[in-house]
Amino acid sequence: MSLRGFRAQILSVAQDPRVHGPQALRYEEDGLLIVDGGIVTARGSYAQLAPKFTGVPIETFPDKLIVPGFVDTHVHFPQIDSIAAYGEQLLEWLQKHIFPAEMRYSDEGFAAQSAAFFCDELLRNGTTSALVFPTVHPQSVDAFFAEANARNLRMICGKVLMDLGPEGLRDTPETGYSQSAALIKRWHGTGRLGYAATPRFAVTSSPEQLQAAGALVKSHPDVLMHTHLSENHSEIAQVARQFPSALDYTDVYGSHGLVGANSVFAHGIHLSDRECGELSQAGSTVAFCPTSNLFLGSGLLDLQRLFDVGVHVALGSDVGAGTSLSMLQTQGTAYQVAQMRGLALDPFRSLYLATTAGAMALGVEDKIGSLEIGQEADFLVLDPAATPLLARRTASADLRDRLFAMQILGDDRCIFATYILGQCAHWRDPGYANLQVQKDVA
Repeated sequence: MSLRGFRAQILSVAQDPRVHGPQALRYEEDGLLIVDGGIVTARGSYAQLAPKFTGVPIETFPDKLIVPGFVDTHVHFPQIDSIAAYGEQLLEWLQKHIFPAEMRYSDEGFAAQSAAFFCDELLRNGTTSALVFPTVHPQSVDAFFAEANARNLRMICGKVLMDLGPEGLRDTPETGYSQSAALIKRWHGTGRLGYAATPRFAVTSSPEQLQAAGALVKSHPDVLMHTHLSENHSEIAQVARQFPSALDYTDVYGSHGLVGANSVFAHGIHLSDRECGELSQAGSTVAFCPTSNLFLGSGLLDLQRLFDVGVHVALGSDVGAGTSLSMLQTQGTAYQVAQMRGLALDPFRSLYLATTAGAMALGVEDKIGSLEIGQEADFLVLDPAATPLLARRTASADLRDRLFAMQILGDDRCIFATYILGQCAHWRDPGYANLQVQKDVA
């Protein structure tokens, strides 16, 4: 039987609570989620729905919370082995740690092994969709997409374009375009996969390559554009030297046709008012990567400023500069960074940034992000008592306080289970799954 039920507390945030208030939240204290063929077909209170689905097997998770799967809008899978690399800021860090590590991805076998580990780590941390940087090597894209497709994951990726990269990490405007076009034909729309044109950042691309990237986006209007923007002061100065006629960093991309509604820019820490206005008007997304921004000493994003000027924001882990694949830890660090800028980020809004806002950035909010009827059943079972400290902290807490405690104190241990299309893809403890999860028939 493909029809299955899941009983627990259920929470989703389909709209920005800052704009829409309490009605942005949907919460069932004793909820039932009905899934058929990987799609949510019913959701509501257990008492009301259960009589309509007699005979349907139901998995029950007492004292647990079901939420939509997390969406990571900026992460580098080839940097998984470089996480926590000591010292340096952005440009020096790339030269010392990252570029040498990425050169290994010309090896198809190594790329495949790394992609498999990375996908499994995403699931262990509750990330069910992501916008992913590979390397300049087409085989790194093939490796990632093959592993993601084998797990039925909704993922977006695209060959890195960098004709000014170091030897061993360099393409040309022509090969960058042709290889990307071939990868789009091979993978875009396969299973739950999508493609993103991916210039690394302006520092490693010539004007000719950025022009080719713009042409790629124009000829494939349903792909995303994914790059870095305004992360580090030295980076910004280098871009100004390379593109002296540009108004600013954002204009470098805009003048090459790379600023649009399908564009996702990682970081955006040091944007001018003009740049914020351009991004807002275009409908582009800034991927806020707080653990990375702190680790590399890049700066503190003024989240309230972006909200106020209408720039769409979602969350990214940015591993390997980011220090964890856990989107719970990312939410916790986002709260702390926002506090340094005078904003106490509401926990429900933080969940929105990690789910629906991310789905919107990826252009798939009709498919994932809020567990509404007709959406794909990618979801997490969160455990508010995952550690002794969390159990003590959340014992008598209300929903808001439990959620906030998990964002501040939680990590991968809070992910009791991860479901992809209604099928369990990760259990925190497989033995516990067999022994303790209550299964009954409505």
